[in-house]
Amino acid sequence: MRKVTVVVCYDVQVTDAEGPRRLRRIARACKDHGVRVQYSVFECVLEPKDWVVLRARLLSEMAVSSDSLRFYFLSEDVARKTEHHGARVPLDVEGPLIV
Repeated sequence: MRKVTVVVCYDVQVTDAEGPRRLRRIARACKDHGVRVQYSVFECVLEPKDWVVLRARLLSEMAVSSDSLRFYFLSEDVARKTEHHGARVPLDVEGPLIV
């Protein structure tokens, strides 16, 4: 089965009492499935079944009235053309792992 590359972006309102908890839980869900590329942005390369699980988990954690989630699906061609500039160079999850 072909993997999908999804960029997950979120904005969580932290001014209410549950906000910081939702923020941590959403970040943890993204971390479990992807690589943080900016503070609230993750790149996830997933099997379709894992995408279904992550999406459901994220939607169950967010507060629809105050938070937002955006999912960008990248084709292989677009993912290859991604540029990064500045600090915090993200890991290449598809590249070789050198220990």
